[in-house]
Amino acid sequence: MTRARTKLLVAIAAGGLVVSLAGPSAAAGRANRWAALNHGTRHQLQRLDLHWEPVNTGSDQQFRGLDAVNRRVVWVGGSDGAVLRTTDGGATWKDVSPNNTTGLLFRDVEARDARHASVLAIGEADASRIYTTDNGGRTWDLAFVNNDPAAFYDCMAFYRGGQHGLAVSDPVNGKFRIIATRDGGHSWKVLPSAGMPPAVDGEFAFAASGTCLVTSGHHAWLGSGGAASRIFRSGDGGYTWHVTDAPIPAADAGGVFSLAFRNPLNGIAVGGDFTAPDNGVDASGWTRDGGRTWIGGGDLSGYRSGVDFVSRLLSIAVAVGPNGSDITLDGGRHWHRFSDADFDAVMCTPDLSCWASGPEGAVARLAL
Repeated sequence: MTRARTKLLVAIAAGGLVVSLAGPSAAAGRANRWAALNHGTRHQLQRLDLHWEPVNTGSDQQFRGLDAVNRRVVWVGGSDGAVLRTTDGGATWKDVSPNNTTGLLFRDVEARDARHASVLAIGEADASRIYTTDNGGRTWDLAFVNNDPAAFYDCMAFYRGGQHGLAVSDPVNGKFRIIATRDGGHSWKVLPSAGMPPAVDGEFAFAASGTCLVTSGHHAWLGSGGAASRIFRSGDGGYTWHVTDAPIPAADAGGVFSLAFRNPLNGIAVGGDFTAPDNGVDASGWTRDGGRTWIGGGDLSGYRSGVDFVSRLLSIAVAVGPNGSDITLDGGRHWHRFSDADFDAVMCTPDLSCWASGPEGAVARLAL
């Protein structure tokens, strides 16, 4: 074993990503396989049987909202008001939907554990709303209802610890609108817009997978598309933002759909044009300076609506979309297709599990 790989495995163990690296544990095996792939080659990838293992949710709703806590606890939000949760790795799913939410489009789920979660419904006027639970979905607080007909909320994200979070609306009066919570999602307020750069006329965010807005450390990032393809960044809780052009081309139905950061410096952006699902040319970008500059990444196999890093300690990330999935082993510089399954969202967890969700009740876990 190389010294670099030995150090990486020690770091993974120290970070609590595996239970033990001694003995034939499944966790140790996953850690070894992922560590071997970090900055690896296509040849190494082809030797592995990387694939999605579907699980049965018993639903036919489209699950664009997804948050995975670990290998056992996963939440999904559906296209007709459903919220489902598993606490046994997908073997069984419980309907924990808020009352009277039929018809709502839940596009984002943010969960701290099996008990605490917030879900965002998108739409015009009061269709945009946020519900929060502290008891696994037995009861929900209707924490936010949009009362501005010009606002349309797309995504939300929480900082580490789960108390402070942000949600973003498409531009109102020429600027993206940010709302914030400091009590775990139970109350929200609109932040002042003075620190938000003006939006380009026709610029908006995509409510495709709940990951147009993400956080890492004390920082947050927001991706846009339409008339402009840009990435905004904030280091002060959403009050002040700086914006940079993204390497992904803008289009009427294209731009940056999803962002992921493994730490406050290293991030990936994916997207494309959802009206051209098989075109992945110039559909990714990467940064190593916290989003101050973005570099065009490798071409994807198609438009991608979701992306996440497998681990905060690895340069491996997975991107999903309607015509399949791609994986990068080097932080977004190159991508390799490994599946043709249709998914909208992907989320990976500290114990090295990755989950995807999509149309017709689809949920799957990544097998390596």
